[in-house]
Amino acid sequence: MRHVLTSFLALHWAVVFALLAFICIDGNRGVAAALGVLGVAVQNTRFADLENAIVVAPLAIALLVVAVLFCWAFVETLINVVANPDAGDGVVRIAFISASAVLSLILVGGAAQGINGLFMVVAVQLAALLASYVAMLAERRSETATAVSVDGDIRAAAIVMAKGAAHSSLLSRISGRSDTNVGDGR
Repeated sequence: MRHVLTSFLALHWAVVFALLAFICIDGNRGVAAALGVLGVAVQNTRFADLENAIVVAPLAIALLVVAVLFCWAFVETLINVVANPDAGDGVVRIAFISASAVLSLILVGGAAQGINGLFMVVAVQLAALLASYVAMLAERRSETATAVSVDGDIRAAAIVMAKGAAHSSLLSRISGRSDTNVGDGR
């Protein structure tokens, strides 16, 4: 079974972080525009160097790395889901950890710059990341539980049949009758 939700969420976050990196690289607006897309209006800052290459380049590279990790998770989900269903778990985990780290660094850097309202925006984005990660885990675990329950149903049926045969054999031995049901195929 394909991981539809996992692949959709991985693609969504890859596009979000790639667009943030692209907006951040823009020379006219830079980091202020990327923060504006997140929902923060950058008006009064202590330092006006948000368009400086020393600030823009590392942030854009970090956002692009996170986008590539989510794209890798998307491709891993599509390709290796049949061969190894747990193959993309490590990549997904690393992508979410990296995204959380980048958003945390944006929060710390924004607080150092004196940007107001950044905490709530980053908290909402981190909550969305957490909800996406939990949804991905739930989808993977539900698929695993379904696969285990199918095997469990076969085992449970075999156990019930074995108990029934043992019970019939025990009753025939206790009563002293020979087991005549063998040829019937019950």
